[in-house]
Amino acid sequence: MTATLTDQDLTLTAPANGKMNELFKEVDENIKGVRVFVTPGGCSGISFGMTFAESLEADDSVLNCEGFDVIVDSNTLQYIRGVEIDFVDQGNGNESFVFNNVQPVEAAPSGSGCGGCSSNTGAGGCS
Repeated sequence: MTATLTDQDLTLTAPANGKMNELFKEVDENIKGVRVFVTPGGCSGISFGMTFAESLEADDSVLNCEGFDVIVDSNTLQYIRGVEIDFVDQGNGNESFVFNNVQPVEAAPSGSGCGGCSSNTGAGGCS
């Protein structure tokens, strides 16, 4: 059984909500929602990503939005609590979803290097 997320777990700004609604009008009816996931990001900790999901897993939690659902698995939930997803359009096709209020994550183990650093959060980086 899936759990329901609240605004304390995850929020979407009005621009993010609008863009998600727009995207959902273009996808197949089999799509159940947008899955937010986390991947290791080298020295910057983690990176967030999003993809369309065709199914729900037993460990998923769902944020019900008007016209779509945001799906988060239990591993990602520990990193996503309190995060706000925004959509920023800077013109000329330069637009993206941005994850705000991301909590710091413990750095990668020593010896791993910074060669593969990346972050969708706009914070962090290699020095």
